[in-house]
Amino acid sequence: MKVINIVGARPNFMKVAPLHRAFTRYQDINSLIVHTGQHYDFRMSGIFFEQLQLPEPDYFLGVSNGSHAQQTAAIMVAFEKVLLIEKPDIVLVVGDVNSTLACALVAVKMHIPLVHVEAGLRSGDRKMPEEINRILTDAIADQVFVTEKSAVCNLLKENISPEKIHFVGNVMIDSLLHCLNQVTDDARQPVRQNEYILMTMHRPANVDNAVVMLEIANMIRRLSALHPIIFPIHPRTLKSLEAQGLLHDLKKIKNLEITEPQGYREFLTLIKNASLVITDSGGIQEETTFLKVPCITLRESTERPVTVEAGTNYLLPDWNAQSVVEMARKIMGGHCKKGQIPELWDGCAADRIVTILREKYINSYVCAGKRQPSDLK
Repeated sequence: MKVINIVGARPNFMKVAPLHRAFTRYQDINSLIVHTGQHYDFRMSGIFFEQLQLPEPDYFLGVSNGSHAQQTAAIMVAFEKVLLIEKPDIVLVVGDVNSTLACALVAVKMHIPLVHVEAGLRSGDRKMPEEINRILTDAIADQVFVTEKSAVCNLLKENISPEKIHFVGNVMIDSLLHCLNQVTDDARQPVRQNEYILMTMHRPANVDNAVVMLEIANMIRRLSALHPIIFPIHPRTLKSLEAQGLLHDLKKIKNLEITEPQGYREFLTLIKNASLVITDSGGIQEETTFLKVPCITLRESTERPVTVEAGTNYLLPDWNAQSVVEMARKIMGGHCKKGQIPELWDGCAADRIVTILREKYINSYVCAGKRQPSDLK
């Protein structure tokens, strides 16, 4: 069985790495990696291949800049050429970025079985491009693998056949646990353990809005008066701060350290040792929940409700600087959720996925007499 795994943006690498490792344990599976190039900065992409011990991609499509339509179309054209050469048995996509939907569409049009890992997550906000990517990819996938039970309910409501839905756990946690032993507390940090706030911000709804960016700057100033802040800055956020003339003043704040994007191991160290994380990221909500670090998510909704219901995540819609500071005071004063690790977030999700795929696409094929067992060695 030949599987093509798609990676394009930073979160994809953590999801594909444990899957590729699990695939390569079997002689009857040929696992290939296609990097679309959606994240082309080494700090946002290349370093993750090194730290997650992913091999060099079999194909690099080199598609990066452009609008959503331009990027999606360019990936589709380039990926079609790969499929014509490789003729895989399965195309596996993860998450919800443009690369996910683009490659999914090409695979289905070419009648190649499509697998979607991290399926069924829904925020309910169709203004988010990721939400559209999720819905459309799930609608056309042959097999969908989910991280939490709310995702199963979402898929059933959308009339996805129960036979396609598999609750297997979270491959992000597989990568986290794999890398946790490599994480050391001696990573460069300007403050002592549990005495800083870690902040990330990158979603267009926040950083592309001039009014919101002013409020974020105000929030940072007020929080820094209470606690030191470490702020690894996304290229999109950096560009917005520079365009609005906010970066110069922020750099003057004594208790604020603005850093470049971090590698995965370095960033896990920062999360693990933080007293609070403030973010608009999806994946960080999961990582903080597993590590039981309090997290404030500055968004109107979350596609990962288990992080709020069972974990350590606080969703703060209609937020402003004052409400964030008040919530941070409460949490860092000890009035916070203890949190529980969600079901099946145990580091074995990739193994479950590969077991199911082998049963459906290899064992069933052999049993039907279409291929002899000796052919699978």
